[in-house]
Amino acid sequence: MLSIALAGKPNAGKSTFYTAATMADVDVANYPFTTIDANRGVSYVRTECPCLERDERCNADDCEDGKRYVPIELLDVAGLVPGAHEGKGLGNQFLDELTNADVIVNVVDASGGTNEKGEPVDIGDHDPLEDIDFIEEEMDLWLAGIVDRNWESVERKSRSPDFDIDDALADMLSGFGASPKGIATVLRELDYPEDPIQWEDEHREELARLVRERTKPIVVAANKIDVAPEENVERLLELDKPVIPTTAEGELALRRAADNDLVDYDPGDETLEIGDGVSDAQREALEDLADTMAEWDGTGVQSALDYAVYDLLDHITAYPVEDASKWSDGSGNILPDAHLLPAGSTPVDLAYAVHSDIGDGYLHAVDAKSNREVGEDYELEEGDVIKIVSTN
Repeated sequence: MLSIALAGKPNAGKSTFYTAATMADVDVANYPFTTIDANRGVSYVRTECPCLERDERCNADDCEDGKRYVPIELLDVAGLVPGAHEGKGLGNQFLDELTNADVIVNVVDASGGTNEKGEPVDIGDHDPLEDIDFIEEEMDLWLAGIVDRNWESVERKSRSPDFDIDDALADMLSGFGASPKGIATVLRELDYPEDPIQWEDEHREELARLVRERTKPIVVAANKIDVAPEENVERLLELDKPVIPTTAEGELALRRAADNDLVDYDPGDETLEIGDGVSDAQREALEDLADTMAEWDGTGVQSALDYAVYDLLDHITAYPVEDASKWSDGSGNILPDAHLLPAGSTPVDLAYAVHSDIGDGYLHAVDAKSNREVGEDYELEEGDVIKIVSTN
């Protein structure tokens, strides 16, 4: 399961985002370090289900009238403060948690209502643009510290006649998600001495930055848009970074209202339909939220998760079935499973995602939409429905 981490300074709304996206109970409060131990839960990315191409909708638990929700892991770590890489605010512990993530959502208080330490101030008093780069900088410096502390082992390995710097660095950084292939790509962008003993601090820091960019891409959730000065949000959107306007509190309110049948709303919808059982105060609040959603194309929570997986990580959704004509499993369930795979994946990759035994016994695959056999090197596309034929 892919893992998305929520990062940012304290009190930016990470725990509210987490609760809205998972509907799990966590502490949410208006003071720094509400979260101490990382919260882990299951959330979902949203895509169009292939059942929309058929006369009947599928009966999968994670499909709502053609809106398909595919599970991912969501990680909520405690807030980071400037100097986290030096251990300030339990920073090393929190940064360690980020190594488990495939992609990071940097939750920023777009309202400017919290200072650099996450302490409440008047809305607009703090410039949210200052909160964008410091997360990247703290991660880069923290990783550079790890590289520096372990560099002596690379120098020792370099004395061997079969030394390969790609493999040596990948071994050192494997816990951060680096592979020999990825390291090779990074080194092509880096001007460095051939002998590791000649490397300086600036070489290691640049290596750390490039590795972090490749292994931990970041999308910014410009949170609290419901109370943020519009110019703050516009300035954030002008950055040369992916930024999603977000109201985590709004999403949480909608999820709870939908659970109580007060609104018709599915995560990721850009509009909502208010029911008849709401009070006048509830209706006014929901109408205000609807106006915010109309201005920013929804609450942004689902959009941030979707962008992280489908854009930053460049994944697609594929649906394995046993019956190519009915698009069902052996029990008749239509499109029961959905798998997230990197773009460029093949039917063989999908087979292994289903089960290692299925992959080991792979024979061929059938594109259920066209009812034609496809080769093992066929590149899967978003929404493909695939029958896998295996000896196992």
